[in-house]
Amino acid sequence: MIGIYLSGTGNTKHCVEKLTALLGESAATIPIEAPDIIEQIKNNDDIIFGYPTQFSNAPYMVRDFIKKNHSLWKNKKILCVATMGAFSGDGAGCTARLFKKYGAAILGGVHIKMPDSVCDSKLLKKSIEQNRKIIRQADRKIELTAMKIKQGKYPKDGITPIAHLVGLFGQRLWFYKKTAGYTDKLKISDACTGCGLCASLCPMKNISVKNNRAAAYDKCTMCYRCISRCPEKAITLLGDEVIEQCRYEKY
Repeated sequence: MIGIYLSGTGNTKHCVEKLTALLGESAATIPIEAPDIIEQIKNNDDIIFGYPTQFSNAPYMVRDFIKKNHSLWKNKKILCVATMGAFSGDGAGCTARLFKKYGAAILGGVHIKMPDSVCDSKLLKKSIEQNRKIIRQADRKIELTAMKIKQGKYPKDGITPIAHLVGLFGQRLWFYKKTAGYTDKLKISDACTGCGLCASLCPMKNISVKNNRAAAYDKCTMCYRCISRCPEKAITLLGDEVIEQCRYEKY
């Protein structure tokens, strides 16, 4: 067994690591951008695959990875894990359908509510104590999920036909353009000092430093990793000002 994740602010990383450890003590968990990710997938038949949902969709980086490596998934047994700030619909189903198309067996789907990770929007902001409560509830759900899976009962969050309709019409269709591909909307302000942290963190290698200033290209996957870690709060995406830098460790 192996746990694979895309994580921007640590939420999904925590969830996949915890669930994987409960189901297989010696199982490894690695980020989707790890250099040896392909070899790890080839060597493991059981996979826990986690990512944050974006407008009731899986991040384009995740979908692109699955498609580009379509030959890897045949006969793999996959549990899809989707984290969310508020609403997911069929978040887990978005990858489950792709994996199934390429010959994988879908064991189930898990939706886990975690603290909001959109740093430049006030929409979903909560107090630290509220976010700590959300994490406690998430941990409890992960523990119960692991217990049920050990009994052979896999959750079906987001992978039913009804969930598909809810995700499609509840949000995904209205915001399709935001998740149809990578985005070129990442903004870096004059507050940037060129420290290079964002460039080293980006899973898409979408940022470089030139003349002591960070510059973004057109392959942002909207993970918010750079925005949540920039020491100068110089990077934004959906909004124009960093409201709160959101990291799992903060809560």
